Amino acid sequence: MFKVLVIEDERMTAKVVEFRLQKDGYEVVLAVDGKDGFEKIASENPDLIITDIMMPYYSGLEVVSHTRITLGKSTPILMLSSMGLEKIVLDAFELGADDFITKPFSPQELSIRVKKALIRR
Repeated sequence: MFKVLVIEDERMTAKVVEFRLQKDGYEVVLAVDGKDGFEKIASENPDLIITDIMMPYYSGLEVVSHTRITLGKSTPILMLSSMGLEKIVLDAFELGADDFITKPFSPQELSIRVKKALIRR
């Protein structure tokens, strides 16, 4: 069973993602902000990370940078954001994000993107 870490400060979004991924058979670990996310990346060793961009303490971009550069991990990272600004999307990809979904999103689309990211892994 794959373990997915969801780093999302919006409670409702986190619950929707958690529900869908559990329905798909994944073990889901939730982190409520970037700081909690940093800790759980190290302690939980997830197979996939889904992170929001705008969060307290550390942004999603900092989560990507920390995972890729500081920890040297190649764990697939899927970014979620209500801000589909091209610069932010490009920054996320340059730092090493694997995919980007703009909020609001379809739970079915999320499911497919998660499955594809884990297959490519």
